Amino acid sequence: MGKRLPLFFSSIMDPNMKELQEALVDIETDAEQVLLARHQLVENDKIRNANREALTALQKQARTTKTSVPSPFEVIMKEMDGSSGKQLIKEVCPTCGEHNPKEHTWLMFPGSDIFARVPFHVAHTVLEKDQERLDIDTKKLQSFVKEKSLVIAEKGALAGRFGADTVKSLVSLTDTPKSGREGGELVQGPEVKYQLG
Repeated sequence: MGKRLPLFFSSIMDPNMKELQEALVDIETDAEQVLLARHQLVENDKIRNANREALTALQKQARTTKTSVPSPFEVIMKEMDGSSGKQLIKEVCPTCGEHNPKEHTWLMFPGSDIFARVPFHVAHTVLEKDQERLDIDTKKLQSFVKEKSLVIAEKGALAGRFGADTVKSLVSLTDTPKSGREGGELVQGPEVKYQLG
């Protein structure tokens, strides 16, 4: 009998009340999607941080930094010491450097509890590709959250707290590096001249 009660009330419900109920369900569905997307963003950030730590550990193991890896030009110049029969270009991985890329290391595959012993080069390549994928997924989720937040604001769900224009301006914010410019104009300080003694 308890399950039929809402059906009975919905059939005699005022049409305005039905519209309100449908609008609330719609807003609640959108809000639920925003919360799920934000939860996924947090999970992605945890994985991205773990990948970043693993890549840093692999670089330390290889004892390389981005500046310690010779450029392809340096490798060519070293190989051109009069040896015409040798390979002129030697591909150098920026993470492996001079480290043996075939040396095995342990890797836990992303999204699983499986450890495998894989070549060093394969380990950091898997982590780098996973990092790129996570970056793309994170950007998509951030865009989704912005769009859904704007939709919720336009439906008037946040009208009591924020105006739709305020939410729209917050949603459309983008990160820009500080460049010393204000409003497109270069900001210059007062000219100071120094005179020695």
